[in-house]
Amino acid sequence: MPETSDLTSDHLDLADTRVTRRYFAKWRAITGHLARVAGQMEAEGSLGRDEVAVIARYVVSLGFTFRALANKYHMSGRVEGAGPGQLTFDREESGFPIHAELLQMSADAAQAIKHLKNMPSVARLKDEMIEEIVGKLTIPTRLQYAMSQRLYYEELAKGDLFWPQMDPDTVWLGNVAEGRDPRRKYLVHWAVYDSGQNLPTIYLMEVEDTGRTALPKDETRWPQVQSHLMAQSMGGLKLVTIASGFDRDFDDLHPKRLRRIHVGPMYSHAYTRQVGPLRDVLAEARAPEGEDWALAWTLEELESERVEREKSGWFGTVEREIFALDPFSGRGADTGATRMSRAVILPQRPFQVLAEKNPPGFRDVRKFVVSPGGQVLSYS
Repeated sequence: MPETSDLTSDHLDLADTRVTRRYFAKWRAITGHLARVAGQMEAEGSLGRDEVAVIARYVVSLGFTFRALANKYHMSGRVEGAGPGQLTFDREESGFPIHAELLQMSADAAQAIKHLKNMPSVARLKDEMIEEIVGKLTIPTRLQYAMSQRLYYEELAKGDLFWPQMDPDTVWLGNVAEGRDPRRKYLVHWAVYDSGQNLPTIYLMEVEDTGRTALPKDETRWPQVQSHLMAQSMGGLKLVTIASGFDRDFDDLHPKRLRRIHVGPMYSHAYTRQVGPLRDVLAEARAPEGEDWALAWTLEELESERVEREKSGWFGTVEREIFALDPFSGRGADTGATRMSRAVILPQRPFQVLAEKNPPGFRDVRKFVVSPGGQVLSYS
C-alpha cells in the first residue's frame, strides 16, 4: 500500500488516491451504523430516548464531517503542485483523522461562502469535463480537483458538521416542581473532538434547575455554563471532577447524572497499528474490503447518590450533590465514575473470529454486530 509516513510520529499521511478513498468508504459504512447501534442501546435500556436522539445528531454530524473530508481529499495523489494535500490520521491510537484536520476544516468553513462565490458551478465543471474527455480525449484531472473542492466547500457551507467544539445545548425534560419554587429538569449536552486522543467525545448531563429564569433563557447563567463546561471537556478529567466543579460553581444548578461517550478507537488491519486482541482478530478474520474494521464505544456514567445541605453566607444553605462511585475493588476512586461499560461494533466476519478466540479482556464487552443491510444484533 503506497503510503508515506513520518516514522517518528504515530500519525500517517495517506498519499495514494485509492487508499484515501477506501479509508473514507470505511468511515461512511461505520457512521451509517452508529445511530442504529444507539437505538439498540435504547431498546436494551442503557440509554433513554432523549439521549439517543441527541447522540444520533452528533453521529449524523460526524458522518457529514467525513463526507466533507472525503471530498477535500478525493484527488490526493492525482494532482501535481499544491493540490489537495494528504489526509493525516492517527494510526497508533484512534484510527480517526488528527485534531488538526478538524481545526483546518473549521477555519475553511469560515471562508466557505467566499470560496464558493469564486468557484465555477457544479454544472459548469461537469460541462467542461465532458468537453475535455470528448474533445481532447484526456482525463480532466484539474477539473476533477476543482469539483472536489467545490463539493467540499458546499458541505462546509451547509453546516451541521462535527466541529472541534460543539457548544452546550439543552433538551427540556419537564418540571420536577412548580409554583413559587420551580424546579426544571434539562438534558445538557455538548461534544468535543478530543485533541489528545483524536476521538469524538459526547457529554450528556441531567441537571435540575432551581434558578428564577429557565437556564437556556438566562442571559447571565447560560453563557457562564457553556464556557465552564467547554473548559472542562478534557478526556483526562474524571467525571466526578467535572460534575463536582459544576455543582460548586452554580448553586442553583444540580447535576444528577453525567455521561461521557468515547466514540472509538477504530481498528483496521489495513490502516491502523494498535496493539491488543482486536488487532489479532482483524488479522485473522481477513475480512473483505469494507468489513475490515471494529469500533470501540466506551460509556462512563456518574450518578448523584444523595443531596446534602451546605451553609452558604450568613443564613442560607445550598444543595450539594454526593456522587456514587464504583464500589467494586475501590475502582471508583480511580475511574471517578459510578460505572463504566465498554462495547465494540464490528461486522459479522470479525465477530465470528472474536467469538471463537474469546480473549479474556472482551468477555464483559458488549458486542454489536452489523450487517451490510443495516441490521444490528447485540451479544453480551
